[in-house]
Amino acid sequence: MSSNSAGMDSNHTGPSKNNGDVVLLSLTLSFLAILTTAMNCLVITAIIVTRKLHHPSNYLICSLAVTDLLVAILVMPFSIIYIAKDTWLIGEALCKFWLSVDITCCTCSILHLAAIAVDRYRAITDAVEYSRKRTSLRAAIMISVVWLLAIVISLPPILLRNGEENECIIVHTNIASMLYSTFGAFYIPLILILILYYKIYRAAKTLYHRRRTSCLNKSEMNGHMLPKCSDREPTTPDTLSPPEKSMSEPSTEGDRVRITARSPKSRRERSLRRHRISNIREKKAATTLGLIIGAFVVCWLPFFIHEVIYNICTVSCSRSVAVTNFLTWLGYLNSLINPLIYTIFNEDFKRAFQKIIKCKNYL
Repeated sequence: MSSNSAGMDSNHTGPSKNNGDVVLLSLTLSFLAILTTAMNCLVITAIIVTRKLHHPSNYLICSLAVTDLLVAILVMPFSIIYIAKDTWLIGEALCKFWLSVDITCCTCSILHLAAIAVDRYRAITDAVEYSRKRTSLRAAIMISVVWLLAIVISLPPILLRNGEENECIIVHTNIASMLYSTFGAFYIPLILILILYYKIYRAAKTLYHRRRTSCLNKSEMNGHMLPKCSDREPTTPDTLSPPEKSMSEPSTEGDRVRITARSPKSRRERSLRRHRISNIREKKAATTLGLIIGAFVVCWLPFFIHEVIYNICTVSCSRSVAVTNFLTWLGYLNSLINPLIYTIFNEDFKRAFQKIIKCKNYL
């Protein structure tokens, strides 16, 4: 988010850059922009053309991909030009457009992550009731609220911006404005995401233990009774969200037939096996949530810490353009990581990606 991104302040102009370094940096950033565009287009296409993915929870993923796609095609290219030229050469009107899209889309991307956390929390803690409420209309309302909040949070910094010649940056004129934008765009969503995903993990862990205990009790009641819950239950991010059974999940009935065909094992062996599977599920769930939270924090926390520090001590602190550019693009990188984390662990998405890449007809 370029609230201060890529800004080459005339007071902090350093030595001229080596042309080779500029070309290499521009090519690297361009590659990241193209990759971000491709990944988010792939996610959007998969959701549109795959009926199996037409689910309200995936509409949030699709909206997130659209937001990240806008960052890739409307924000990153201008930033690359700005970094390469060390000055803004394409007019005040385009500067305002770039800053508006940049701040709004980056804020909206972050708010989408919070909305997805809310959706998954409701789905796992109130599965039966929320499955009835989880409609396409509600998903559309949630997406609209996210975009509206992003605009409300982003508008004041843009309106209060004091433009300077050959610069396209936003420097907050007072601490209140800085706190409003940084807390609204990042710190409040961060706190919400941390709390919700912690509760999701705790709820998922309790749910796994209940299922395991239920299976063990049924087995002990009758030594010949087969467990009613599959040992091969998938462990994906969506295991922590939609209560509906995915069409790509292994068939429970099929598992029972295969279990019946196997040689009988002692109750103790079955109990130990289920215990190991339950532990593996918990570890995978923790890993998935760790990736979601870790990627978000690593990409955006340094930028917003830098924003707070620089705007609090504007007199005594000097801005490093290289550091600002690096932290800004670290935040942009989250738009590339989002489609990977939120889809790559889902079997339905992986199959859809494979069919799109192989140009198969699967409508």
